[in-house]
Amino acid sequence: MTDTSAHTPLATDFQAGEALRVRRLFTTSGAHPFDTVEWELRDARIGHGDKVAFEQRDVEFPASWSQNSTNIVSQKYFRGQLDSPTRERSVKQMISRVAGTIADWGRSRGYFATAEDGDAFEAELTYILLHQMAAFNSPVWFNVGFEENPQCSACFILSVDDTMESILEWNTKEGKIFRGGSGSGINLSKIRGSKEPLSKGGTASGPVSFMRGADAWAGTIKSGGKTRRAAKMVVLDVDHPDIVDFIECKAREEDKAEALARAGFDMSIDGDGFTSIQYQNANNSVRVTEEFMRAVEAGGDWSTVARQTGEIVQTMPAREVMSKIAEAAWRCADPGVQYDTTINQWHTCPQSGRINASNPCSEYMHVDDSACNLASLNLMKFRRPDGSFDVGRFEHAVDIMFLAQEIVVGPSSYPTEEIGANARAFRQLGMGYANLGAYLMSNGMPYDSDEGRGTAAAVTALMTGRAYLGSARIAAAIGPYERYEENREPHNGVMRMHRDASYAIPDRYCGDGDLLAAARRSWDEAVAAGDAHGYRNAQATVLAPTGTISFLMDCDTTGVEPDFSLVKYKELVGGGQMTIVNRTIPMALRTLGYGEEAIEQIEAYINEHGTIVGAPGLDPAHLPVFDVAVGERAISHMGHIKMMGAVQPFISGAISKTVNMPHEVTSDDIADAYIQAWRLGVKALAIYRDGSKTAQALRTDAQMGKDEPVTVIEGYSQEQLDEAVANAVSKVRAEMGPARRKMPRERKSITHKFSLGGHEGYITAGMYEDGTVGEIFLTDIGKEGSTLRGMMNSFATAISIALQYGVPLETLVEKFAYMRFEPEGITQNPEIPFAKSMPDYIMRWLASRFCDTDIQEDLGILTPAVRARKSAQDAALSMESDTAGPHGSDDGSPSASATATPANPAGTAAGQPAAAAMTDTPPVVPARLMGLDLGPACSQCGGMMQRTGSCYTCSSCGNNTGCG
Repeated sequence: MTDTSAHTPLATDFQAGEALRVRRLFTTSGAHPFDTVEWELRDARIGHGDKVAFEQRDVEFPASWSQNSTNIVSQKYFRGQLDSPTRERSVKQMISRVAGTIADWGRSRGYFATAEDGDAFEAELTYILLHQMAAFNSPVWFNVGFEENPQCSACFILSVDDTMESILEWNTKEGKIFRGGSGSGINLSKIRGSKEPLSKGGTASGPVSFMRGADAWAGTIKSGGKTRRAAKMVVLDVDHPDIVDFIECKAREEDKAEALARAGFDMSIDGDGFTSIQYQNANNSVRVTEEFMRAVEAGGDWSTVARQTGEIVQTMPAREVMSKIAEAAWRCADPGVQYDTTINQWHTCPQSGRINASNPCSEYMHVDDSACNLASLNLMKFRRPDGSFDVGRFEHAVDIMFLAQEIVVGPSSYPTEEIGANARAFRQLGMGYANLGAYLMSNGMPYDSDEGRGTAAAVTALMTGRAYLGSARIAAAIGPYERYEENREPHNGVMRMHRDASYAIPDRYCGDGDLLAAARRSWDEAVAAGDAHGYRNAQATVLAPTGTISFLMDCDTTGVEPDFSLVKYKELVGGGQMTIVNRTIPMALRTLGYGEEAIEQIEAYINEHGTIVGAPGLDPAHLPVFDVAVGERAISHMGHIKMMGAVQPFISGAISKTVNMPHEVTSDDIADAYIQAWRLGVKALAIYRDGSKTAQALRTDAQMGKDEPVTVIEGYSQEQLDEAVANAVSKVRAEMGPARRKMPRERKSITHKFSLGGHEGYITAGMYEDGTVGEIFLTDIGKEGSTLRGMMNSFATAISIALQYGVPLETLVEKFAYMRFEPEGITQNPEIPFAKSMPDYIMRWLASRFCDTDIQEDLGILTPAVRARKSAQDAALSMESDTAGPHGSDDGSPSASATATPANPAGTAAGQPAAAAMTDTPPVVPARLMGLDLGPACSQCGGMMQRTGSCYTCSSCGNNTGCG
């Protein structure tokens, strides 16, 4: 193995026209990388209790890979029919398929100077993937070496013009992308406003009107396939005449959904009421300019402009517009904000078209009709035992992975001809990283600190600088990207902006001087090499959510995120889970100077209590080091935004990032967050307020108890419908009077024993003669006389009285499900594997016994009926082809993963910004409120999903709704 103690820079005196030389750092000629690890046979199993979603026995994995990564890789990325001799069963086969195919593409396309250089590249890439130092996005693992024309990108941007032909083509293109399991973004600002005249008379429909049709189209395609598959981003410029309508459209639908449900309309998934709930299949973002933001600051006016004539349509206070954006985001987490001036200021190709939109996660931003393939580096693999960053190994990993991504662009397939042409003309790449939060914590640095931000900035600058240096090296050998010459000056100017930003990182905030020096040196070399040879790639880096692939690499944290919580759930061989303290914590404690005995005591305390607050022997001054995304010491929203501002100057694209705000914040607080992000140079931002929600498909007591159904007359306008809803609601409320229905003296009951976070107890539910629940009792919860027992008994009494006075159980469940406070944790109930509090568990258990299957599925309760429904849906889907996910076999039969557990395509982005995307990628049934940290139940294995950037990822099986 080559010594890595000394920095070994990539030479910048390479000659144009000379093919690439690839040096070995991790491997030696004649020794196979597979011989550098110990191998063992295991069983891969995904499921809860006796419910098995996937199983493959005797799979071969490196001993250092966790059982969790074993389960996820076997289920998602091994190709071939399950139980077939051709089915992959070893990581050796999977990595050889991907690394070997990419190396062969490079050889056949003349990338390498000699055969030995090609062999060295394949060996180094194999080593990097084998040792979990980096990973490609899921479409590469799915399709490379398995499909004849593999789709390797997960991120797409489309375009539309102000013609009916173009609008119809937009729907067709989106449909093709959705059918392939991926997502796309589009800016609708070219479409004239709803008050602008048409050339042949009349007025235009406006973009928001066409959004209704596109939303229904996406929902129709999605309803025939996997849940959360029609991910899309819709963008509108802040000076568009219909901007207010765009801002408020989803918030209005929230009010409408609630009113319709309470008025008795059929809000089941196939009901007439539900079909009128619109805009639920897209993330919305407003494009704001520097001029608009300065008007907000100064209290000035803002004018909207006609698309055809450029005339002013309406003038209003800029702060009023910002207030509307913030109020809508407070209500339903939409719209997000994209900072147009900042985005285009850092655009490398303005001569070829401006940047108008993003992918659904908002980390990829470039010209219209384009694509990007992603890969991420595992930062913890480059941490030396003393906590310093191994610059030499990191630079070499960037060199190899970036070259691999570049090679993939040519042979990859694309969903439309325009996207394929632009992908090859601009060759946009999206290298990023994961495990930043773990790296900072392991070195005793709070995520929300100047030191943490300085270190993150230096790492990011080194990654992007080295990537562009590699791009210049490839350009010298093969030539720059096709559209480089027309963009030479702006592209090289942006490179100098990145370089200057690296010198603006304060030295005092980056304790690793070698890391910061290497970052600056990489940019000096990248700028010089680009001036001499140009660049092969218009874009080099993004920061994606890294949902599924973070589990493949056994990362503790995803993307640019902090640690999610201080404990994690470890998958056990043969099934089941156990709670363990994150492995980053003892490393951090050692860095901070704690002895082994003290570390063991603190770990034991965290394992028992789920928090480090109050741990014995812990210096309170060290608590900020262990601040995480959720819980008692959750990082503030400004802590997240400041981190985005610190790393944004060193990213070609943008950042997919979770920015949480507590329930009690006001819309003014959200508006201020948008302003602060703009001042910090962030490219896009979306806020998630705890308690905001999307439209819910509910069947209410009003609906189910009415003798006469409420009907909607065909041809109602929106105003007439709103009026009818208001009248119906008033009538229902007037007819309802408080009347207690007492329980009979003798009644049937059922008793359920539960365990939650180490607390056990019993729930007893008493029933009326008709089998409906009328009371609950809670026993043996906490010690006699304890606050916990007293509060839970009071809770049970309140619920019982509410039930007897006619409050629907569904309403009570809706209010208390997913309420979060201690104790929380895993349960022994496979139907509800994780609960966020005792009221959450109690109410969802009641729903599992007394509510219908639709409500149970909405709440993520895996009853036998819900499992049967999911199995039927999966079976119906098993015959479909999926270009972004596992494909059928050569003979046209469905793949193993399709028949066993259909994978969520990596391109299904759900969103989160700088991911201005970021509202949840909508499920088939619009998502119920489940809190910020915990997502819906996994559609594949039943585990609870959690946010990763703008997406949701299941920690049990790796199922991801985004770009991971």
